[in-house]
Amino acid sequence: MGTIVMSGTVVLVILGFGNHVYWLAAVAVLFLYVQYGRGSSAPSGGAGGGAVGGGAPADYRSYRERRDTQAKWERRYRRERPFEARRQAREKAN
Repeated sequence: MGTIVMSGTVVLVILGFGNHVYWLAAVAVLFLYVQYGRGSSAPSGGAGGGAVGGGAPADYRSYRERRDTQAKWERRYRRERPFEARRQAREKAN
């Protein structure tokens, strides 16, 4: 991912010699990559995963919360749309 961002940034800088708006776009791409791209995939707990308060690691806790929320929405969907849910289950089985 980083090589794509860097290649795109270099292209935008080269294009920026003709139009300075591309330089602003290059800065925006780098900012968004540093802010959201790199930090979201790296574990925040360091090499050991780091337990928070002696419990489960924070990344596993957030995974469990996302999983439980997804399960809650899926149960609600099946409850509110039983025919559609059954049709989807039949298609998935085939």
